Amino acid sequence: MSFEEAIKDLDSDIIIDIEVIPGSNLISVPNGYNEWRKRIEVKITKNAHKGKANEQLVECFAALFGISNSDIRIFSGKTSSKKSLLIKGISYKQAVSIFAAYFKK
Repeated sequence: MSFEEAIKDLDSDIIIDIEVIPGSNLISVPNGYNEWRKRIEVKITKNAHKGKANEQLVECFAALFGISNSDIRIFSGKTSSKKSLLIKGISYKQAVSIFAAYFKK
């Protein structure tokens, strides 16, 4: 599956390359995979204003992986729609398994 290209293995941590669509009518994490940009697409309802979208993004990924918000950091792209998230305590294999379940739906 090509979505695996968006996940970088750092032993016990990972970096996920994502593309965020803020201000959507619904939250969809993950929403799909952009093969051209090699990023997992996500939709969130908050608009990019005063960090609200980034907060919601971190909350959504924490819920997806069943971890604390403090285990997720925006590694790059804090003010961009193209971001990379550093997720602590999740292995590459775990991440692939979780995303695979969503992309099969």
